[in-house]
Amino acid sequence: MTPCLSREQSRLVDQIALEQYHIPGVVLMENTGRNCAELLLAQEPNGPVTILVGKGNNAGDGFVIARHLHNRQVDVRLVLVTSPEQFQGDALANWRIVQAMRIPWTAWQPTNTNSPALPWMRDSCWIVDALLGTGIQGMVREPFAGIISAANRQALRPDGPRILAIDLPSGLDCDTGQILGVCIQADLTATCVAPKTGFRQNEGLSHTGKVHVIDIGVPHEVLEQVSSLSG
Repeated sequence: MTPCLSREQSRLVDQIALEQYHIPGVVLMENTGRNCAELLLAQEPNGPVTILVGKGNNAGDGFVIARHLHNRQVDVRLVLVTSPEQFQGDALANWRIVQAMRIPWTAWQPTNTNSPALPWMRDSCWIVDALLGTGIQGMVREPFAGIISAANRQALRPDGPRILAIDLPSGLDCDTGQILGVCIQADLTATCVAPKTGFRQNEGLSHTGKVHVIDIGVPHEVLEQVSSLSG
């Protein structure tokens, strides 16, 4: 059985892949996004897909997903929770790509009645949660808390969208499975490399939906190495 990964082990997987196997972060990001897009395409989306992006690698994953969905003729749009000026490194590289592709995007501004963010979520068949990753500790704060709550409200509607969480539902503690104030209620979770420890504890059991393990190109020896270190 595939072992579960804690927050620290998840960080070590990326570190070892980079330092010992010389796999650039942008390659891992590309593999993550492409395989998450393939999982979503396997669900046969019959309408628009709205991707909620945070910052850092989570945002980068969302941009890669958007690119691959767009290339497969899916109506995809992005809702940014942070300013584009905050993107750096691999996330910035992928942001520039989706800009060049003219993929529609808007900023999350819940008080702006002219913002398309809420109508986009309401009219979607799927919402993709690429907001927060395994590193979050402590209560979810604004603006993330607001957009998580908004996505969950839309998904509760009888004809509302389904939600795909990337790596883990935003707002779920990776280690304990506790909700950090507010948490995405996912129908599917595309988790990288291995399930997370919190998936089998506390609220994790009811917030991940069906869990799919996504191959991001990390050699299996890395998972074995990290698992042995935990012992």
